[in-house]
Amino acid sequence: MSVAPVPELISVPGGSFLMGENEEDKFADDTERPRHLVSVAPFLMGKTPVTIGEFRLFCPEHETGLPEEWPATMVSWNEASAYCGWLSEHSGREFRLPTEAEWEFAARAGSQTPYPWGTTLTPEQANYFYTEQGDKVGPGQRSAVSSYPPNALGLCDMIGNVCEWVQDAWQPDYSCAADDGSAWELSGNRNETLPRVLRGGAWDYLPRLLRCSWRDRMPEPARRDNVGFRLASSD
Repeated sequence: MSVAPVPELISVPGGSFLMGENEEDKFADDTERPRHLVSVAPFLMGKTPVTIGEFRLFCPEHETGLPEEWPATMVSWNEASAYCGWLSEHSGREFRLPTEAEWEFAARAGSQTPYPWGTTLTPEQANYFYTEQGDKVGPGQRSAVSSYPPNALGLCDMIGNVCEWVQDAWQPDYSCAADDGSAWELSGNRNETLPRVLRGGAWDYLPRLLRCSWRDRMPEPARRDNVGFRLASSD
């Protein structure tokens, strides 16, 4: 069996944090409530979203003609999960999508503010398109991963550039959320298509959609040009 190269990983220490809306955040909505205490075990997370070049090892014709250093998009939740399975088989290490709680814990990197760096966001900190006043400030397309400063854990592009799939099935609020950092999944057999959670915001978004607590959803088979993913591992 051939060994696939593994994207760079960052060690995320375990800890507890308040997940959800931040105090005095005028853009928070009910999907980010109630704010609740969550404990997360140590894990590994991709330093950046999976790139086009990395995804092409799994799907050689993916996004032909685009730079390998851009984050891969037009990838469904099902395909992102399949990539994790393929990489696990070809690397000898178990990979998966991060849980929603792991994602927010890693994005915050010890902060409890709307953005990892505080209460405001500048075009030098992340790839987004317009200011809240409607002024164009972003490049209007994806950027090469790691083009913007990492957060305090050394993770790049946690907010902006592309939205990211996480493991969890969508729930409209946190009223039944677990407090141990695990993913929300539906039990039993199912035939319907689930909506899955998106985090992080993208290159064509406003700053309000790049907040650490922002969340959205899409059906598992859906693909968008602003949605990608990154790896997680408990090994």
